[in-house]
Amino acid sequence: MDLQLTGRSALVTGSTAGIGLAVAKRLAAEGAEVIIAGRQQAKLDAAAAAVAAAGRARAILADPATAEGAAALVRAAPAVDILVNNLGIYEAKAFPDIADDDWHRLFAVNVVSGARLAQAYLPGMQARGWGRVLFVSSESGIVPPPDMIHYAVTKSAQLTIARGLAQLTKSSGVTVNTVLPGPTRSDGIGDFLKSVASDPDLSPEAMEAEFFRLHRPLSLIQRLIEPDEVAAMIAYLASPLAAATNGAALRVEGGIVPTIA
Repeated sequence: MDLQLTGRSALVTGSTAGIGLAVAKRLAAEGAEVIIAGRQQAKLDAAAAAVAAAGRARAILADPATAEGAAALVRAAPAVDILVNNLGIYEAKAFPDIADDDWHRLFAVNVVSGARLAQAYLPGMQARGWGRVLFVSSESGIVPPPDMIHYAVTKSAQLTIARGLAQLTKSSGVTVNTVLPGPTRSDGIGDFLKSVASDPDLSPEAMEAEFFRLHRPLSLIQRLIEPDEVAAMIAYLASPLAAATNGAALRVEGGIVPTIA
């Protein structure tokens, strides 16, 4: 399927690994000129090479989780057609142990970074009459894990931001949507699974199976989602083919959410 993205520009945050890198590669393969952003030069260079192998890529060293980093990113890329707010962090922590700094850190990375960039790029999209803003949220925003409440709150906040922004785009040719992945295979997932495992010496396969059995029993697929599976949904939503989808929260979470949301 031709997603009609040739000639479009796309900025993907958190794009040096995992879902973000998969999205960047998929958009590049579909003909978009992809801008990837990262905080570490070595990882950024490696990701840029991987994206360039699929299509056109440009790398910018910047951290949109800070006001200075977001400003630097916007200066380097003043206008884009597609914004994928994928930057995010997560951790498991019992609610009584969540400190104020934990709340502030997760909100700065997961919520404020995307809000900043939407503020910067949405007006230009509206003026040009076309654009796509996508927030990568999580099923945790609807079904909050009791050991990740602070993370879940930030993911709920992304749903609210996206829906509110979508209501500002009426008849503009711009859409704002949210994608809700479930637990996805990424660089940090091994450490996360180990942190909640009954035995940190379990094999990766046994650890994954135990995680879904004990911590995500509602999952219908009972496995980690692959980044490419999420990227496929995001690439479609970023395309002109998804023009009638606006203000939506689309699930790629393996069936963890038990009701229509």
